[in-house]
Amino acid sequence: MSDHATANSTADAFRSVDPLGEALHALRLSGSFFCRSELRAPWGIDFPAMPDSLMFHVVTEGSVWITFANGEPFHLETGDFVLVPQGRGHAVVDCLKTRPINLFEYERPLLSPRYELLEVDGGGSPAGLICGIGSVKDPAARRILSLLPKMIPMQAATPGNEWLRGSVQLMIEEARSLGPGGDAVITRFSDILVVQAIRHWLNHDPHAQNGWLGALQDPQIGRALALIHRDPTHPWTVESLAGAVGVSRSGLAARFADLVGETPITYLRQWRFEVARNWLRDTDQALAEIAGKLGYESEASFSRAFKKATGRTPGSVRREAGEET
Repeated sequence: MSDHATANSTADAFRSVDPLGEALHALRLSGSFFCRSELRAPWGIDFPAMPDSLMFHVVTEGSVWITFANGEPFHLETGDFVLVPQGRGHAVVDCLKTRPINLFEYERPLLSPRYELLEVDGGGSPAGLICGIGSVKDPAARRILSLLPKMIPMQAATPGNEWLRGSVQLMIEEARSLGPGGDAVITRFSDILVVQAIRHWLNHDPHAQNGWLGALQDPQIGRALALIHRDPTHPWTVESLAGAVGVSRSGLAARFADLVGETPITYLRQWRFEVARNWLRDTDQALAEIAGKLGYESEASFSRAFKKATGRTPGSVRREAGEET
């Protein structure tokens, strides 16, 4: 099929595409693990950094403080939710005078394969948390997380957030009963809360209108990005992308570079390496198959390009994934 035919066959399908919405839709937690904490002051939990992961906390009872190194502390009340998108180290404490203890120094008996309980009884006022950690595999969703601030809080008392308290209450009830399929239910609630937190930030922070996030929200460039994300193995050219989104070749090239900061073809090449990284980690596809899908004539040429772009060999990415399982 020619570039023009491809453009004609895809243009109609993408007229109503929401590229940012697609990326958020793909934001699903994998490998999730949860901890319910029942606490009485004084108590403090230090959460070490967990790269390539996101963390979140739901305050189920009482009030808490979340603190980061060299950052202002933030106060949270019952029903509030806070997202730590890049898994940065932080602490959650009953008050700012309490010295936190590393999470892994506490006894945390397992209630299910992916759910544990932490209890601290200092004799003081009660508080409760549900804490979660998970990873995101989709490249577009991972890119969004990398661009978010270190913390996104959602407070139940904020006008417009009335839904949050009800959602949190349902999550609390499921966590306490932990009936059949409870882990899956909590994971789904977590997905919703994470996406809602990101939507809240996108709607209220001016930084969300710049760079790659701003490009996703552009009528033409957003659709071009969606085409690349949906079908990275297609032999896209600037001309075929421009035809598919209804702009001139020069117009697409100039606006794409202005919003994204690189040419469409450079972006496509880098995106393919992101996709290849996922395939190497999450599938058993042979290296030759991956290379062929992405347009390389041989394993050797793909391996050289992959290492130049990422600083890693394909084999090292696959071995590391095997060690993690």
